[in-house]
Amino acid sequence: MPVRRRDWLAGAAAIAAVGPARAGAATLYRRGNDADPETLDPHRSSTVAEAHLLRDLCDGLLTYDNRGTIIPGAARSWTVSGDGLTFGFALRPDGKWSNGEPVTAEDFVYSLRRILDPATGAKYAEVLFPIRGAAAVNRGEIPANALGVVAQEPLRLTIALEQPTPYFLELLTHQTALPVHRASVERHGESFTRPGNFVTNGAYRLLDRVPGGAITLEVNPHHPEATTISIPRVAFMPTPDLSSAVRRYAAGEIDSLAQLPVDQIADLRRRFGTQVVLGPSLGLEALVVNTRKLPFSDRRVRQALSLVIDREYLADGLYGGTMSPAYSLCPPGLDNYRTPPETEGRKGLPIDHEAQACRLLAEAGFGPGRPLTIEYRFNVSDNNRNTAVAVSEMWRDLGVVTRFVYTDSKTHFAHLRDGGDFDIARYSWIADYSDPQNFLFLLQSGNDGLNAGHWSDPAYDGLLAAASAERDLARRADLLYDAEAIALRELPWIPLMHYRSKALIAPRLHGYHPNLRNAAPTRFMRLDA
Repeated sequence: MPVRRRDWLAGAAAIAAVGPARAGAATLYRRGNDADPETLDPHRSSTVAEAHLLRDLCDGLLTYDNRGTIIPGAARSWTVSGDGLTFGFALRPDGKWSNGEPVTAEDFVYSLRRILDPATGAKYAEVLFPIRGAAAVNRGEIPANALGVVAQEPLRLTIALEQPTPYFLELLTHQTALPVHRASVERHGESFTRPGNFVTNGAYRLLDRVPGGAITLEVNPHHPEATTISIPRVAFMPTPDLSSAVRRYAAGEIDSLAQLPVDQIADLRRRFGTQVVLGPSLGLEALVVNTRKLPFSDRRVRQALSLVIDREYLADGLYGGTMSPAYSLCPPGLDNYRTPPETEGRKGLPIDHEAQACRLLAEAGFGPGRPLTIEYRFNVSDNNRNTAVAVSEMWRDLGVVTRFVYTDSKTHFAHLRDGGDFDIARYSWIADYSDPQNFLFLLQSGNDGLNAGHWSDPAYDGLLAAASAERDLARRADLLYDAEAIALRELPWIPLMHYRSKALIAPRLHGYHPNLRNAAPTRFMRLDA
């Protein structure tokens, strides 16, 4: 028999509803977004909800279209040296900020120095460490002007790398590589992203922001493609309460949802038919374990908890086939990789592993007379709540006692990044580029902003360091495979599921194409009246 299921759907938290659509909704795209962003500062951002907004507000040197294809952004063309270490970019001569000033190479020099400056406190700075000197600048070992980024001319930029990086061009589409307007940052400080202060170079500019509510953008009239943009305004509306969001969608108050309540998928398909759009994705949902804290520093405890998780039930039963069971950190389909290694547990049913899990817990000192107690922390949404309850029921068959702590997304991820105390916490990661390094670097020693459980393993770090210096892609893939195998044996993160994108798209919205990068810039879409 499979692991017993109980009433994991009991309970729901109330989330304040977003206000009604404004007058003139025929020209306003009301876009459901996963959560209220913690920040609109590209250099302090770290979440998917922020990435969706920043993709409309800012153009990197390169960017994505609505099919997830890399296209020119602020740069019109680029060259790569024969050794793969030097990239040259020619910027668009018609590129302008939303205040009409020209976008120059110096803007990117300033922005890349700013995010790597340790005083900025960027959570994502390590993404840019392939740039020559980036790690040393971020550690405060060398001055920012030693970074390998040089403005050769007003519209010509050169970036030098530490070693060949096969995903570097894709990295430049990421929010860490977006430019900020220097004069605005220096004039307004922390408030430079407020309405009226925020000067951006993307297809849209910030019009209004309601705390906990809609963030409204309008076309940037100075953008080179402004005359080709069909949607003049877009309101990003946070939708953590997915059931409420579906009701608003059904009432015509929201035009698209970027996330769906997965326990309702069958009903949503029946009601909305082809408006339910599923697609590929490069993402992971996992449980981060605080490896600095007893008893979670004991590998046996982590292994026991992982063994009895019924990932097939989570993906197919709970999520209605909109997720895939994950026995690896890296999802299948990544560029520059092999089929990933797997952690133990795929063979047989979870109940078949129950005796082994109980034995591991007993060896760690837990059993009927001394049950393991876990605080399970997650960011509140219907899907996350249902997952937490289902996993706790699986653990209960081991005698584990679980209590929940849940907050909004902003508070949850800030707590993890800032070193807050926890036992086990829900974490999700959507790839910034299609390469195994983008998953495996999360667990490197010293990556405290993302390695929330503070796991450290010298052999793992050594393999990643060797892979970063390896020019042969097949050999590099082998090194990264060996590193992932260590992580799956030690389980500082317990993989649960790999993502698929899932959306509701109103018939009046055109131009949405599901893609691996989950990129859907508003400027490539069109809205019927």
